[in-house]
Amino acid sequence: MDDHRDRFGVAPICRVLTEHGVPIAPSGYYAFKQRPPSQRSLRDAELLVEIDRIFWDRKLGRGISGARKIWRLLRREGVEVARCTVERLMCQAGLQGVRRGKRFVTTRPDESAVRPPGHVQRCFTAERPNQLWVVDFTYVPTWSGMGFTAFVTDVFSRKLVGWRTTNRMPTELPLDALEMALWVRERAGEPVDGLIHHSDAGSQYTAIRYAERLADAGAIASIGTVGDSYDNALAESVVGLYKTECVKLDGPFRTVDELELATLSWVHWFNENRLHSSIGYLTPIQAENAYYREINSQPQPMLGELALH
Repeated sequence: MDDHRDRFGVAPICRVLTEHGVPIAPSGYYAFKQRPPSQRSLRDAELLVEIDRIFWDRKLGRGISGARKIWRLLRREGVEVARCTVERLMCQAGLQGVRRGKRFVTTRPDESAVRPPGHVQRCFTAERPNQLWVVDFTYVPTWSGMGFTAFVTDVFSRKLVGWRTTNRMPTELPLDALEMALWVRERAGEPVDGLIHHSDAGSQYTAIRYAERLADAGAIASIGTVGDSYDNALAESVVGLYKTECVKLDGPFRTVDELELATLSWVHWFNENRLHSSIGYLTPIQAENAYYREINSQPQPMLGELALH
């Protein structure tokens, strides 16, 4: 009515609407226009400002988070609101989280290589950091050629402990990501002896140099069956998130160097700020910090008690 009142007048518009089964009196229209905004509408306007800010913040929602995570991010900042309200306002504003699509297939098994048995059996759970790592890599097209990215993920916290982006896909690509992961844990004083390292049957992970580096670190190699994506589902899920939250969001990339910088930014956000529903809507850093706070706060046995055992 506001769009056409100057041309046709309020009363004629109300008469036509009433004839078509929508009875509206001119007095009702004028009363509605003079009515002050309700408390709910005022509250919605305030909340929408906060939702929009958090949704587009590169360190928080990153423009890709759905209503559940936006709701939890709001609560972390002291904004108490119902989740259904966040869903309603995001829908009204046209804000929605991204969905992952299908990923490329990069696994090329080496039939002649000796493969270790699979120790995970599709059970991607861990009781502590450095108990189980899963690894995978993918490729990303750029204007100047193909780029390749490898990841090492700690299953307990979902932290990306190692990654590498380059313009080639030799054994060095996943090996460099593994070296970074080992360096990060060594620098933090965290041993990886007995760690289970799970991968697919790709030739990069069955290479002799890769197996030797795992043995030197005291890790136990575990490889899933050929052609079964479920045997390395968690690592492939990380790749899917990377494609959705980094490549699609920040791409297309002119060069592999641009892809590497975008990957660096995404990994930092993933570890420091991204909420993961699988670990109670904590960030990977928060999950690991909570674990170490808990074990360090437990009472330690006295020297005499240790001697008795």
